[in-house]
Amino acid sequence: MTEFATRIRRTELAATFAMAARARALRAEGKDVISLSLGEPDFPTPTHVVDAAYAAAQRGETKYPPLGGIEPLRAAVAAKFTREHGVPVSPQEVLITNGGKQGIFNMVMSLIGTGDEVIIPAPAWAGYEQTVKFAGGVPVFVPCPQEQGFVLQPEALAKAITGRTKLLLLNYPSNPSGATISRDALAALADVLRQYPHVWVLSDDIYEHLLFGGAQHHTLLGVAPDLQDRVITLSGVSKTYAMTGWRIGWCIAPAEMIKAATVVQATATSGVSSIGQAASLAALTGPQDFLAERVAAYEQRRNTVVAALNQVPGVACHKPDGAFYVFPNIAGCLDKTTPHGRLIRSDNDFAMALLEDGLVGVVQGSAFALSPHIRISTATALPRLQEACQRIAAFCQTLT
Repeated sequence: MTEFATRIRRTELAATFAMAARARALRAEGKDVISLSLGEPDFPTPTHVVDAAYAAAQRGETKYPPLGGIEPLRAAVAAKFTREHGVPVSPQEVLITNGGKQGIFNMVMSLIGTGDEVIIPAPAWAGYEQTVKFAGGVPVFVPCPQEQGFVLQPEALAKAITGRTKLLLLNYPSNPSGATISRDALAALADVLRQYPHVWVLSDDIYEHLLFGGAQHHTLLGVAPDLQDRVITLSGVSKTYAMTGWRIGWCIAPAEMIKAATVVQATATSGVSSIGQAASLAALTGPQDFLAERVAAYEQRRNTVVAALNQVPGVACHKPDGAFYVFPNIAGCLDKTTPHGRLIRSDNDFAMALLEDGLVGVVQGSAFALSPHIRISTATALPRLQEACQRIAAFCQTLT
């Protein structure tokens, strides 16, 4: 048997992929599964973005790109951040990456060594834990329960920091909860961080433009520019512009950190698709009017799903202000039995039974380090979401 490297043995694939694979297998058996497990916009990439990619290819922009990204795109990202948050950023402080996920990987691999601790507010996207473990670090989860709006509290942050803490990961709007954070709440976290100058922060803002009900996006660097020498801000085009397959993200960080992360990227993948960068430049600098219509659709879906789930016995669903997820608590469904005799002991049991018996694919809260919850992606057409909610209600009503 092959003896793989330790980093492989300590890292597992995300549960979202496993649930999606099981849903595909059931579909292959001819079953009408509604899969709400993957966080991917169902809208098409805007036409002008596709046209820009085609035009770039026609111009011959198909050669190896610069390691850090093409200058026009780096400049556009820097200008965007300065415009939206009032903090000057130069193109030299921007790294274009193969999706947001590689941005996280680059930064974690640049900062984290064996035994270094990384604070992760929970619930949290599973990729954070995977990447930290891959780098040899130690994930330190800080529970942020539903009654706190899934938001990290300053006293909990202070308690979690030790001499081995190297990095704090923030993600608002959040995957999986959709939670947002207020300017005052971020300022309170900044007050704590000022006491610990050895702690870096990575702010994952990938859902920054998907906000509802007048909610506003705040990022740590915009609230506390004095921490700029140890703050990394990450975003990309995947969620806002429905460009998940284009694989374009970026990181904004001090120039020395960008240089270090570029070394990681050069070693792993080299530069990012030249055509994808041309498309992303068009996304950032082209028409933005379509975004309001898409956000309104996401908000309608959120409202429909939250209202429906809160009518289901045993389910309590927080109403999020951002992203395209809901993260209902299903504690009232535990320690019950399905008509087939399956005992629901955990949110993992619930998710699997719901998929196999109710034909709705969701992801268990344990995959995001906070139970008992399930994550439901609302990036699906409204009629299918309504049908999924009906199936969830019917499934829960069969539990005894």
